[in-house]
Amino acid sequence: MTGLIDAAIGRTRTVLATLLLVLLAGSYTYFTVPKEAEPDINIPILYVNVSHEGISPEDAERLLIKPIEKQLRDIEGAKEMRATAFLGGANIVLEFDAGFDVDIAMADVREKVDLAKPELPEDSDEPTVHEINLSLFPVLVVTLSGEVPERTLLRLARSLQDRIETVSAV
Repeated sequence: MTGLIDAAIGRTRTVLATLLLVLLAGSYTYFTVPKEAEPDINIPILYVNVSHEGISPEDAERLLIKPIEKQLRDIEGAKEMRATAFLGGANIVLEFDAGFDVDIAMADVREKVDLAKPELPEDSDEPTVHEINLSLFPVLVVTLSGEVPERTLLRLARSLQDRIETVSAV
């Protein structure tokens, strides 16, 4: 290890020239590589949500999940399917292979869900198909706290919200 340090000290001009070259190349790359302010990140997951007021998880699995799963098995590009039954409804999550086309996958899933609708109970709400899209989630979350009355925090929060919303990109 000391041999490396001795070599660097003995060749200070070479070390400094290499450092300068690395800094210049890094700066050039930083300014020339294109960057997106808001990149659209595709997450290969779609989910189907079905609500049915008052249905038990066991009945939701039998009456809501099974008919939809039966239709969704044939979706091309689907890597994994997971379903969750809960009190009042069910969710079916479809994970696709990387590089999938969101529009085609959404159309295929909606078509298959439409085929499963006649098998669902009449009292069930319309099944909805959603994609997970990070651009729909908030980027900034601000939390205010302190030893002041709640109304003061509320007033400050509203004032801060108004100021943030005046920014053109928000």
